[in-house]
Formats: sequence, structure tokens, C-alpha cells
Amino acid sequence: MMKLRSLFTSLPWLCVLLNTCPSQGVTGEKPNVVLIMVDDLGIGDLGCYGNDTMRTPHVDRLAREGVRLTQHISAASMCTPSRSAFLTGRYPIRSGMVSNRTVRVIRSLGVSAGLPTNETTFAALLKNQGYSTGLIGKWHQGLDCQSQSDHCHHPYNYGFDYFYGMPYTLVESCWPDPSRNTELAISSRLWLCVQLVILAALTFTLGKLSRWIAVSWSLILSMILFVFLLGYFWLSSYTSQLYWDCLLVRDHKITEQPMKAERAGYIMVREAVSFLERHHQGPFLLLFCFLHVHIPLPTADAFLGVSKHGLYGDNLQEMDTMLGKILDAIDNLGLKNNTLVYFTSDHGGHLESRRGHIQLGGWNGIYKGGKGMGGWEGGIRVPGIIRWPGKLPAGKVIDEPTSLMDIFPTLAAVSGGTLPQDRVIDGRNLLPLLQGDVQHSEHEFLFHYCGPYLHAARWHPKDSKAVWKVHYVTPVFQPPGAQACYVTTYCRCSG
Repeated sequence: MMKLRSLFTSLPWLCVLLNTCPSQGVTGEKPNVVLIMVDDLGIGDLGCYGNDTMRTPHVDRLAREGVRLTQHISAASMCTPSRSAFLTGRYPIRSGMVSNRTVRVIRSLGVSAGLPTNETTFAALLKNQGYSTGLIGKWHQGLDCQSQSDHCHHPYNYGFDYFYGMPYTLVESCWPDPSRNTELAISSRLWLCVQLVILAALTFTLGKLSRWIAVSWSLILSMILFVFLLGYFWLSSYTSQLYWDCLLVRDHKITEQPMKAERAGYIMVREAVSFLERHHQGPFLLLFCFLHVHIPLPTADAFLGVSKHGLYGDNLQEMDTMLGKILDAIDNLGLKNNTLVYFTSDHGGHLESRRGHIQLGGWNGIYKGGKGMGGWEGGIRVPGIIRWPGKLPAGKVIDEPTSLMDIFPTLAAVSGGTLPQDRVIDGRNLLPLLQGDVQHSEHEFLFHYCGPYLHAARWHPKDSKAVWKVHYVTPVFQPPGAQACYVTTYCRCSG
């Protein structure tokens, strides 16, 4: 038996053949993992990335205590494909999570679309390593296939043990909804009123037929018509986007429909703290996906007017405060030294998001372009901060090209997991770069897609500080002279 074991260890190619090779990583206790993703955050919005007019003390603190990446790149400039690449470590075109149509994201919970279930996510990988896994916040990777309740694309089918949040994404109708308070005020009494009208109509009808009551048929017909009208308006409310897309789900059960958008973020933070408390003995993986700072920017009254940048700035600073509550919970539970915390955005800020002349999207700093633009840096360069006390140096800045896709192999390394051998993994293990064992990124090339179209490619020659970039396609900005596609809301991938 000892000779056989020696033979196996002397043949490194054999573990690859048998799909049993552990990832290169660190020895010792498995760390807890907290991944935090903001929605539509511009890299220029944060103090630690050069902004001196926005207050983001908790993000800045995370950067001081960890490693800050300055060339951190998303694999797509729209929500759905970028997040699929983040989850799987693979370009979204490999998993079919792209579209050659104008709409490049999943636009409704009612469509039969989502991340293929044969894709392996970092949640599934860590679950196999004994981790408790949870997702709180935005999913946007699909939900149903054949019916409203099959939930074939539910996070549970991708390695997550617990889910609370939005299976879809924020849309304009989610906030503010002026009729919502009135609806909530009368909804509990509406059914009682309908029952009373139906009872009265039946009583009058029986009384009329029995000649007990002298009442006209027109009154009875009016009451019946009134009930039908109430029923029609009630059923019509169930066809609205507000009702079907703006909802919160715990596990498989809807908890709020439609949701109160300005309080949803606070509920999610409470859920995150509760998850940390339940699993503080570890190891655990928590993926927390903010609804901030995506339009329509639902913001609590306490944060309205606190920034110098209107509603977007208010929403961003509210996000930073919520991040602080999660970081405080990690500290208070004594988890800080054994928890890897990662902070990022799914892509760049949305330049075309405006209401009149008021800007509602983020700022991408010195970089040209924004959300929806496959090649320009403003659409794909995102914040990247990783803190792991004692394992990663505090305050370090890395200017090498890295990717959201790198988180998958990096988590495999820190957990002792095994990378899938039956598919291409486009991400690279960041640990050697983060810890200073190597000075250059393993990414010689990074490809920048817009839907299925290759818009640009990045070349980082080995053993060189130079970074070259070739553009194959660039968007035609509208109107002429603008720096975005204001006419179409997003820049299109072709045409």
C-alpha cells in the first residue's frame, strides 16, 4: 500500500487525469470568505481610488487593511454576464450567458433563461470543502424554466445553502411608487369591503325574489358590476412589473411582494449579520450582493441629501454605511483574522442614467466609457479590494491586470478545493500575486466582450510592466460629441 501511494505521488500527471489535484494554496485552517459586490459602482466613486468629494470611509478602511487592485477587470459590462463569469471563473460566452440582441441581461423572472446548471460555481466548490454557503442580495442569474414554481435556476442549484434577496434586479418601477402607501393602507380592508358588497347583493337578490325587500334590480346589478370592477382592477395589479419583479425571496418563499425598496437593503444587512452569527464557527462563504447603486437608487430618508452628488451620492454613502455594519459584525464576532473579505463591483458606472439633467449613474474616474461598453475601461474596470489579516499585507497596491474571474481559482486555493478539469477556467489564482511571491499577473491576455462580440483585447507581455490594448469595435456615441449613448440608454454591441 505504501509503495502504491508513493507511485501516485510521484506521478503528478495522474491527479490531473483523475481530477483529484488540489489547488496551489495555503496550509492551515480554512478561512471564512465574505464576498461583497456592489451594482453599477464606478471605480472613480471611492475615496481609496482617488475621489475626494464622496465619503466612503468603510471601503477606504478595507483598502487600508488589505490589498487594492488598480487594474481589476470585469468579464462583461452588464450585470447578468458579468456575474456569471464571477461565479464560474469563465468568460460568459463559454456558458452561453451572452446575447446578440439589444437586451443583454435577463429582463424578467418570467423568461426561461439562466446560468446552465452544469456550470460549477465557487459556492459549489466550497460547499464540497465543508463550507456553509449563503447568498444575500441580488441574483440575476434566472429563476424558472418550464413553470412559475420549478425554480430550476435558483441559487440552491449552484451550491448555495441559503438565499435571501432579489432573484431579479432593481427596475425603475421598484421605487418610488406613489400609490404604494395608499395600496398598503387599504389592502387589508379591501377584501372585507368586497365580501360585504357580495353579501349585500345576495341578500337583496334573495329578498327581491322572495318579495321580502322592495329594492330595484338596477341597484343589485350596480353592486354586482362594482364587485366585477374591483376584481378586474385587482387582477390588473398582478400584471404590473412592480408586482412580479420587485420582490424579496427567502429560500423558495416570497416574503415581500412588491417590496418596500428603500428598506430592502437594511433587511439584507440584518440577514447577513444573522448568517454570520449562525455560522461563526465556520468555515462559511457569504456572497453579499448589494442592490445599491443601481437605478432607481432607493434610499432611506435618513440619507437623502447627505452627499454632494445628489441621489446617487446619497445612495452610495448609504451603501458604505451598510458595508460598515457587515465589517463591524465580522469584527465583533472575532472573525476578522480568519476571514477573507473581497469587495468589488459587477462593472462600471451607468453614464446614461439621468433624470432630466440630473446624473443618476456613477463616475468612472479618468476612464472613458461606462456600463454596457465592452471595450472602454470605464465599463469594465472595477474596484478590487481583498483583506485577509496575517496572510495578505495591509495597504499594498497592485497595478497588474486581474479579473473578477480570478476569484473562483483563488477560493479554490484558499479552501484546498479542486478546480474542474473538464472545462476551461479563465481565471487565475491571485494568491501568489497578493502575497508577493510573484510580481506579474498570470494573465498575458484578457478579452473584452460586448455580448458575443469581441470588442477589445488586453496584452500584458510576460516579465513586462507594459499593457497593450487593441480595439476591434468602439461604440458610436449619441448625440454627436457626447461620451455615451444617451439616445439608446446603453451603447449597443453592433450596428
